[in-house]
Amino acid sequence: MKNNLDTLQRFVFENSAVRGNLVNLTQTLNLALNQQQLPKGLRKALGELMAASALLAATLKMNGALVMQIQSTGTLKLLVVECTTITGEALKMRATAKWSEDISDEQDLFELVEHAQFMITLDPKEGGQAYQGIVPLEGSSISTALENYMLRSEQIDTRIFLSCDGDSAAGMLIQKLPETMNQLTLDRDEDTWARVGHLASTVTDDELLHLPTETLLTRLFHQEDVRLFEPTATEFFCSCSRDSVSNMLRMLGDEEILSIIEERGNIEVNCDFCNALYTFDKVDAAQLLVSEAAVVTPSAKIH
Repeated sequence: MKNNLDTLQRFVFENSAVRGNLVNLTQTLNLALNQQQLPKGLRKALGELMAASALLAATLKMNGALVMQIQSTGTLKLLVVECTTITGEALKMRATAKWSEDISDEQDLFELVEHAQFMITLDPKEGGQAYQGIVPLEGSSISTALENYMLRSEQIDTRIFLSCDGDSAAGMLIQKLPETMNQLTLDRDEDTWARVGHLASTVTDDELLHLPTETLLTRLFHQEDVRLFEPTATEFFCSCSRDSVSNMLRMLGDEEILSIIEERGNIEVNCDFCNALYTFDKVDAAQLLVSEAAVVTPSAKIH
């Protein structure tokens, strides 16, 4: 039985500027995706993207959200994964997809995209300024696109390995920190990065998905001095709420709210991430009608 399900673990290669992360998602993946009717290829792509978001979020020193989006003009319109990090808490994740035509289980991500862009947004929750980087979705894998992004945008050498079989997702990241970040006497072995990168590239999907972290690191890097840190849990969490939906509806304006109520009798909003249904009847809708002079707190009751 695998002992590192739904955890992220950081590790470092002693006396070098090379660090790494390993993540495994099973319950987190299924809770995030089981409420959505996803073709197998998109489920696997979202699983890889979820693993990637956890790996990158764990390298950041911030409390906030890392959002990965793939946008395309092809059959696949949008993949979105959000990973929220708060010091001392589990990594909180959610994900969804949008597409325009029927997709078979045999089609993979790169068969479904055209003119695709990969966007990574960092949204600090402590008043910092949000940052967004955009690169073309190049290559034949999410890993390749992310490695290119990290090298172009952050000037950090990064190797990323991802796998998802539809039920579980896993990933490994290794990075060579820039010299400006090396405050200690690191890089005593100048060949560490090349050697570790070569060894990491031998990892298989089966090993990533099914081996315990310590076993995997020992198998890949048995001649290296690796220090493993305490694991961080991952979990599915959707931040949608009746209040946030109410605020979104207010942005439509009084006229649009009244028009929908008159036509349909109520307003129904489904969350794309967790499929929660929020329903507003005529009484609830009246509380949404606002002016610059007054804002009425929306009803907390869900009908």
